[in-house]
Amino acid sequence: MNAVRVLVTRPQPDGERTAAALRARGHHVLHAPLMRIEPVAADIPAGPFAAILITSANAARAVAAHARRSALNGIPVFAVGRHSAEAARDAGFAEVISAGGDANDLARLVAARGAAGPLLYLAGEDRAGDLAGDLAAHDFAVRTVALYRAAAAAFPAALAQALKAGLLDAALHFSRRSAELYLAGAGTAGFPGPALALRHFCLSPQVAEPLKAAGSGKIIVAPRPDEAVLIDLLG
Repeated sequence: MNAVRVLVTRPQPDGERTAAALRARGHHVLHAPLMRIEPVAADIPAGPFAAILITSANAARAVAAHARRSALNGIPVFAVGRHSAEAARDAGFAEVISAGGDANDLARLVAARGAAGPLLYLAGEDRAGDLAGDLAAHDFAVRTVALYRAAAAAFPAALAQALKAGLLDAALHFSRRSAELYLAGAGTAGFPGPALALRHFCLSPQVAEPLKAAGSGKIIVAPRPDEAVLIDLLG
């Protein structure tokens, strides 16, 4: 496999894990986070809840530090994918079921499994979809609690320099917002053309939308929203 000079913009700690996986395959990585994950002070209601829903590993990490974590650990968790499921298990949840896909797959899984009572959705402040609304259409009562936020970070000087010098071949995009921040930051830095000229590997069609709208013709979308699948596409 030929080495690729690849940009990773996802925040810590996931960004460094992705960078390490890429380096293990011989790629050259610039990890330049465009967001940082911050906890949000939130009260988690007592319930009772039939199940917990998470669409990000960040939610599992946030609840792991919450005062009510021990009271929730006996509740089954439906996680959007493998990584978020692993994070939920690390947070102490014993019964974790992964949808192995995106939020639509998670909604279908929950609807198929059913739940005898209301659901608790542990989420971020900014949500791309409407999981609670989708499940409400199937007569599920969902209580959404935001436990974290993804705050925009300053556009890294190292990234601006790499774009200017043509030192990157590709970029991995894991969220629509990070793709938007990448384009906006590159434009402000004065390098919109070099930013679009990279090959853009996107976790889902939704993530790719800002890049398509900006005119990039070098977009590759993972056939399913999984980090390992996205990394495989680099080959």
